[in-house]
Amino acid sequence: MLAQAAPPDQAAAVDYWSMLFVFVLATFIGLGVIRRVSRLLYTPLMSLTNAISAIAVVGSIAVTGADYPKAIRVLGAIALFASMTNIVSGFLITDRMLKMFKKQ
Repeated sequence: MLAQAAPPDQAAAVDYWSMLFVFVLATFIGLGVIRRVSRLLYTPLMSLTNAISAIAVVGSIAVTGADYPKAIRVLGAIALFASMTNIVSGFLITDRMLKMFKKQ
């Protein structure tokens, strides 16, 4: 059984500035880490990214199926579509990269 998110009326007050700070900080740290990765490690890195996108799929399914206002459920459905597109295209690109290493 999936965990249910708290309904909007029971949700705690959110500090959007701290959330924005964490997002920007994670973006810059992620860019710094990715730029230092060797080209040989891109394939495993993309596979890990696909696994992280799977977590986003689970979260978006929980939001889409919960009792939220229609606008939030629509955003959850959009997030579900975007995450699934990311996963499928990531696996296709990873497969293509792995084929480059096979001997002909």
